[in-house]
Parts: sequence; structure tokens; C-alpha cells
Amino acid sequence: MMTRKKGEKGEKLAAEVRRQFGAETVTRFLRTLPAFRTDADIPDRFRELLDRLDGAEDGDAGWRRQ
Repeated sequence: MMTRKKGEKGEKLAAEVRRQFGAETVTRFLRTLPAFRTDADIPDRFRELLDRLDGAEDGDAGWRRQ
């Protein structure tokens, strides 16, 4: 059983990790790594899906699941 203090500590840690992964500097760094880079010649359908995913991550309220 997790104590309240441990639970709060875990929640704070999770919030800090989310905050850091959302930072522009981390995003910029990850884009330089081959595993996180997208190829320029991907099919249009995949590019469209990636654009929709970016919109959903940015909180674009206009995007809805079909």
C-alpha cells in the first residue's frame, strides 16, 4: 500500500517528467536523433496522420477521432 506522501511524490515526479518532455529544447534535441526523425518521402497518408497527431498533442480542439 502506498502512503499519501509517496503517492504525492510520484505524482510530482510524473508531472516534472511530462513538463520536461514537453519543453521545446528536448523536442528539438529528440528531432536530431535518427529514431525520432521522420523521412521526407513518407506517403501522404502517413504525413496526414502525423499532422493530426501533432494537432491533438497541441490541444487542437478541431481534431476529432473518426
